[in-house]
Formats: sequence, structure tokens, C-alpha cells
Amino acid sequence: MKAIVYHTYGPPNVLKLEEVEKPAPSDDQVLVKIFAASVNAADWHLLTADIFLVAASVNAADWHLLTADIFLVRFFSGLLKPKNTILGADIAGRVEAVGKNIKQFQPGDEVFGDVFPYGGGGFAEYVAVPESALALKPSNLTFEEAAAVPLAAVTALQGLRDQGRLQPGQKVVINGASGGVGTFAVQIAKALGGEVTAVCSTGKMDMVRSLGADHVIDYTKEDFTQNGQQYDLIVAANGYHPISAYERALRPKGIYVMIGGSKQAQFFEALLLGPWKSMTGHKKMGALTAKTTQKDLVFLRELLEAGRVKPVIDRTYPLHEVPEALRYLGEGHAKGKIVITVRPNNF
Repeated sequence: MKAIVYHTYGPPNVLKLEEVEKPAPSDDQVLVKIFAASVNAADWHLLTADIFLVAASVNAADWHLLTADIFLVRFFSGLLKPKNTILGADIAGRVEAVGKNIKQFQPGDEVFGDVFPYGGGGFAEYVAVPESALALKPSNLTFEEAAAVPLAAVTALQGLRDQGRLQPGQKVVINGASGGVGTFAVQIAKALGGEVTAVCSTGKMDMVRSLGADHVIDYTKEDFTQNGQQYDLIVAANGYHPISAYERALRPKGIYVMIGGSKQAQFFEALLLGPWKSMTGHKKMGALTAKTTQKDLVFLRELLEAGRVKPVIDRTYPLHEVPEALRYLGEGHAKGKIVITVRPNNF
């Protein structure tokens, strides 16, 4: 089968289209013929690992944060070279074969899912994973649309519902509302009954409004952490403010959830300072570690089939252009998701 493979960390040009062995499903696995996949920030971090060290200048604090991040990436993915050589978390496709212990799926079923916990492998023609990684594809979505959903939408859902504990009528800010996670977060927050303030750049405001945001703030003209407003929940899907600024913008007993960001400092502040601030005050602050579950995929499928949530796709690339897709992701300007079509003639 064809797959996009990398054998060393680096920029997108280390990725190569290669012929590799087609996986054979074990007794507890489902073999999926992949029709579409999507690109996530996790792919970028696993690919580059240490590439951002070539920045022109960093101060001492930035250096320590960056090197710590490199250590974390390499600890899990391989010290000197990647252990799993095929990136790609989100997939949508058709079941090709099943192991003898599989109960939920059969050949011909259209499925979508997140294969990241099982070593990735989405940027390929086939992948073999446990059935718990998959759910039946929403009937009203194309394969491209379904592939845009799993990791980003589950991250948004768990950040809002589980860690953010969003209740109907509460005021929630989505900082970074126009990206892959952010576009889902705006819609899911509305579906959960929140009053949504979306923060994005000027050129993306109309798109974010179309997703149902009650209020939209242009971060190039206004800092929502300094306008005097306070919120029940702040979800940081992108962008950057010091954790003290987020704390200031929270109501008493408010919650701040970091689920992404353009600077490593945002992650480490949430991870290290968040628990301390939560213990010493009345506001809860921290980072989310999302884990896709089949139950959440089914929950999202119901929202998607009901038309309450829809994927936003910025660009679509064929499999051999995965390097260009990741390069575009790394620029940080995508509106919604970037999708890879693996077998366009079979849709």
C-alpha cells in the first residue's frame, strides 16, 4: 500500500510517499480502507520535534520551555528517530476485514475514528486498529467531512463538557475560534446551551458568526482579557495570553481550560501554574489531555446527523501532498480543518 512515511524528525520535506506493507488485522483489530484523513497539530509536533529550535533568537525562559517540549515529544515518539513512521490521527473509510473477536463492525461498514492512540497511520491507504477506535460514520457526511471530526471535535467536547463543565446559560469564550478545534468548540458550546464569545482575527469573523457565535471579538483590535467582561468558562484553543490574564477574565468559580495555543508557554503555564492557582483560589485553571472514546464519537455523530454541528474544511490535499498540507498547517492561518483525500475515486 502507499503511505506517507518519515524516518527522521524535521520539516515537512522529510515526508516521503512510499510503498509499505499492508497491515493484516489481528483477532482484535479492524482493517480500514482509508478514504480520507485530516491534519492535526499533533502531526506537526511529532514530525518536527525539535525543528523550532532554529528560531532566530530565544530568551532563557523560552529555551527551557522549548527543550522541555522536545524532551516530551521524543520521550513518547522516539529519542533519535520516530518509532511510528506514519503520521495521521483522524480517518474515515470503509471496513475491509475484521478479526475473529470483532463484534461491532463488519466488512463494508463506513466508519470514522481516531487512530492516534494506536500509533497513528492515517496518512496511508489502510490501517488496522481496535474497534474501540472507530464508530459508524455520520450518514450525512462525506468521507472528507467525517475525517475532519474525531480528534478536534472530541478535544473541543471534552474541554467544554468534561473539564469546563459548561452549563446552559453560562458565558464561554473560545479563544482561537477559527481553527480546527475552535470551529467545533463554538458549535458544541452552542449545542450545550452556552452563550458564546468567539475570538479570532478580522478576516475570519464572518465565518465564526456563521457557526452560531453570539459575540465575536477581533483580537487584532481588542484584548478580551482587558475589556472588563468576565466569563464562566474560557477555552484556549489557540492564541496566547498569560495565565494571569485569563484568571482576570474569569468570574468567581470560573474555569479556564487550555487545549491548544501558538506558544509553548501557554501549555506549561496551564500545566504548572494552573493546579497551584486552582488550589489557592476559587477559579479552576488547567490543561486538557483529551482522549478520544467511542462513546464520544457516537455522541458527536448524533450532533452531526442532527445538523447541530458541521465540520469546517479549509483546504483538501491528495495523499502525496501531505507535506504541503502540514506546511500550510504550520503557518497557522487555516480556517477549520485541513483534509487529505486518500482514494478520491472511491467516494
